[in-house]
Amino acid sequence: MKNKKKNKDILRSVVVAPDAPKAIGPYSQGIELKKLIFFSGQIPIDPATGALSGDDFVTQTRQVLKNIDALLSAKGLTAANVVKSTIFLTDMSKFAEVNAEYANYFSFEPPARSCVGVAALPMGALVEIEIIATL
Repeated sequence: MKNKKKNKDILRSVVVAPDAPKAIGPYSQGIELKKLIFFSGQIPIDPATGALSGDDFVTQTRQVLKNIDALLSAKGLTAANVVKSTIFLTDMSKFAEVNAEYANYFSFEPPARSCVGVAALPMGALVEIEIIATL
């Protein structure tokens, strides 16, 4: 059942970031709710081409973090506003490589984080990261 009725009591708005990849399915780039923004997971899509960027974990993680940066920038935020992240990896043996790139991006007081091994990701991506940020 589809619910298209808007609840006027919920102060919720959709985040649209023109410099980040467009949604490839029925989801929003992010949802702002009062002082929190829940961003959709980012895979390493190059926003200019719509194709995956890179074929290794390091290159793909760098693109994912660029996409996250574009989402944050669209709301006037930075990595310092991120309070929670979740990393999804198709190969947990690559955690150290991804973690090094992640540590470069979240170099000061990093957010709370989870990391999950998964069988597959959309478009054959190797890594996906989702974040929650505060205003």
